[in-house]
Amino acid sequence: MATTAEKATPLLHKASPAADNILQDWSVPTGDPAGDQLQQNRASMTTLIRSVDSLPQAPANTTTTSKGLPVMLRAQTRHPLDPLTAAEISVAVGTVRAAGKTPEMRDSMRFIEVVLLEPDKQVVALADAYFFPPFQPSLLPRTKGGPVIPSKLPPRQARLVVYNKKSNETSIWIVELSEVHAVTRGGHHRGKVVSSKVVPDVQPPMDAVEYAECEAVVKSFPPFREAMKRRGIEDMELVMVDPWCVGYHSEADAPNRRLAKPLIFCRTESDCPMENGYARPVEGIYVLVDMQNMEVIEFEDRKLVPLPPADPLRNYTPGETRGGVDRSDVKSLHIIQPEGPSFRIDGHFVQWQKWNFRIGFTPREGLVIYSVAYVDGSRGRRPVAHRLSFVEMVVPYGDPNDPHYRKNAFDAGEDGLGKNAHSLKKGCDCLGYIKYFDAHFTNFTGGVETIENCVCLHEEDHGILWKHQDWRTGLAEVRRSRRLSVSFICTVANYEYGFYWHFYQDGKIEAEVKLTGILSLGALQPGEVRKYGTTIAPGLYAPVHQHFFVARMDMAVDCKPGEAHNQVVEVNVKVEKPGDTNVHNNAFYAEEKLLKCEQEATRDCDPFSARHWIIRNTRTVNRTGQLTGYKLVPGSNCLPLAGAEAKFLRRAAFLKHNLWVTRYTRDEMYPGGEFPNQNPRVGEGLATWVKQNRSLEETEIVLWYVFGVTHIPRLEDWPVMPVERIGFMLMPHGFFNCSPAVDVPPSSCEVDVKDSGIVTKPIQTGLIAKL
Repeated sequence: MATTAEKATPLLHKASPAADNILQDWSVPTGDPAGDQLQQNRASMTTLIRSVDSLPQAPANTTTTSKGLPVMLRAQTRHPLDPLTAAEISVAVGTVRAAGKTPEMRDSMRFIEVVLLEPDKQVVALADAYFFPPFQPSLLPRTKGGPVIPSKLPPRQARLVVYNKKSNETSIWIVELSEVHAVTRGGHHRGKVVSSKVVPDVQPPMDAVEYAECEAVVKSFPPFREAMKRRGIEDMELVMVDPWCVGYHSEADAPNRRLAKPLIFCRTESDCPMENGYARPVEGIYVLVDMQNMEVIEFEDRKLVPLPPADPLRNYTPGETRGGVDRSDVKSLHIIQPEGPSFRIDGHFVQWQKWNFRIGFTPREGLVIYSVAYVDGSRGRRPVAHRLSFVEMVVPYGDPNDPHYRKNAFDAGEDGLGKNAHSLKKGCDCLGYIKYFDAHFTNFTGGVETIENCVCLHEEDHGILWKHQDWRTGLAEVRRSRRLSVSFICTVANYEYGFYWHFYQDGKIEAEVKLTGILSLGALQPGEVRKYGTTIAPGLYAPVHQHFFVARMDMAVDCKPGEAHNQVVEVNVKVEKPGDTNVHNNAFYAEEKLLKCEQEATRDCDPFSARHWIIRNTRTVNRTGQLTGYKLVPGSNCLPLAGAEAKFLRRAAFLKHNLWVTRYTRDEMYPGGEFPNQNPRVGEGLATWVKQNRSLEETEIVLWYVFGVTHIPRLEDWPVMPVERIGFMLMPHGFFNCSPAVDVPPSSCEVDVKDSGIVTKPIQTGLIAKL
């Protein structure tokens, strides 16, 4: 991922007295979980800062490998958390391919994912202290004799998920990107393989190339063509084949085969590329495709369901192209910032108002926000979170009929939110001064693809921030709210999802998902009605379903690197019992409960008690002596509307609760495990990790918030669904000594709109207004 203005961050480190000394041992001990974690973290941090006497001399700019290949040691110019560049992805792919033992093995490699292997937090702290913004040496603990600054950071590493199309094996490779060989096989540069391992009994995510091949295979399969002919369709250009992962319903779905069960749709006009093909689902045809060998292995025309008639309201393109007329009373709306934006960008480092953070991107999660902190006057840069992202989403359908009962997509784990992201050149919902970031990722065969303008960053006006008018004097103060939004949008088959992180001037962080796109429909027999969905047109119905999202938040409230001083408290509002302390029967209060261990911390939302959760620093207090914290405030939410034995819950046990809290462990990244596709293991991921029941009383806290919406389709959701919003808020709770938004200045002008035109007047302060 690179900014549109700049593809690589320049080296910002300046020479120091220790510039000729290089730290070479960057291993950080993992420590004993049962020991004092604070001391372990401090000890691991001190391994990064050593006395100058212990540092070896730096090697020359060039040296040779054991094979005599010339090697150039390059100074690191990219922050340890910056996404991999296109060049780095090419080097990683070339390195792994060159490591193949035989030409046959190399040719059968398919590259599912190539991402940055994120370094230890202590390495990030060192980079932020001395090499890159925010240049804060105070991030590191003090050492005897003062710190010694190494002249370079540890080498960046890439992590690759590789699928062998011949052997049906999945492997994980770690490649070091520090050494660039001038002479290699085929003349390509490559890095160094650090490790590789085969992961048994899994299937990695599907790829767009596989989907396209699957569609071609199904459309050329003679029995399928005959089945379509029975339904009056002979032109295969009209047919749409959407491959869906099979999930896991029985041993027949085991990962020893790579399988897909496509859904079939049919357009009415072959010369209309924007026709809504999802308006004519083809039902009664069962297809099972072997995606490894790309062949149809099971086929059955089970029931002849007539194609729905062409719905005249099916299209959503402008005006006459959809057979309608656009409204004519919408006037232009322009957002201008004549002085430019309030944010500053340095590579992937963002500063806005008092917030600063880094932007990342992965093929699976899409947007990642790192190192979130708030600059709080004399208290300096105060961390809030180390890493924020959306790590999974699941869409289970509630119709027990075939094929809808099998529709329970894991859109992140089976497809990849980032790999399905849009280039916002083709349509962006942002207005005003916009900063875009590009995203780079590998395609199935190892080539590098770039999504230009993938991530959007911009400011938005957000109405009133605060206001008060004194009724005695008539004096008033009002401030407008502004927020910084970082977002990306992806399409997974028929649905679109926009993922947003909003930062506010009063210290709040909002996570928001916007759902839009096209309903996944079913066809009805003449006169048929189904209670598991909504009839939206003749012969068409939309099954009921749910959308669930999982946000993973690696918190660091007021914690510098190496500190593990967070805990989670649940707050419920209780009504006081009638009696001497509540003689007027009006009393209620907030009751707190410390979540001491992981099994205690599997919790659900409760709107009746205004339940929320506070992440507190156990050793930092505000001016009233209370512990500083941030609270997680739920928005609208739900739980799965399915029986306990529902098949999709085997792989999605994490949906059974709205909140999970775990002790930070580097490899615990995805709530259903890394490979949910055709996963036969029950409860892999969060449901298994919390059985360790690790202590949460003072540690590094990871929140997993599961939030969802139950979608009972409406006619108004057709032909394209208006955006539905869902999300939650992280809100300061005792983190500041007073409102952090009290210092927001008044707006420079106010605008009155009159019949004669627009009149701009300077705002008067309350005192001037009174005078």
